[in-house]
Amino acid sequence: MADGYLTTHVLDTARGCPAAGMRIVLYRLDGTARIQLAEKITNSDGRTDGPILPKDAFAAGTYELMFHAGDYLRATGQATETPLFLDEVPIRFGMADADAHYHVPLLLSPYGMSTYRGS
Repeated sequence: MADGYLTTHVLDTARGCPAAGMRIVLYRLDGTARIQLAEKITNSDGRTDGPILPKDAFAAGTYELMFHAGDYLRATGQATETPLFLDEVPIRFGMADADAHYHVPLLLSPYGMSTYRGS
């Protein structure tokens, strides 16, 4: 069994606070197949309550986190136009080391986003 796991969190850079209440869906990509593995809602710290992909389910491969940013922006009064500039924000990434901790955060504002491999 692998010892790796995946975590994420979301920071609302426009408001300067964690993005609480955002829906995040995790997929594993296998060729043309996109398999849903988890669905979580961020807590008051902008994190999921535990790894979004825990050790017992972890495997090296290609994944996608889908951040439902538009719903969050609407709920926080930051959605000022239709259509939104950012709505669903996918981040595709690879995890090669089956024993590593991967952390993929999202920094979000209504008109910009960024990510990085965190620790």
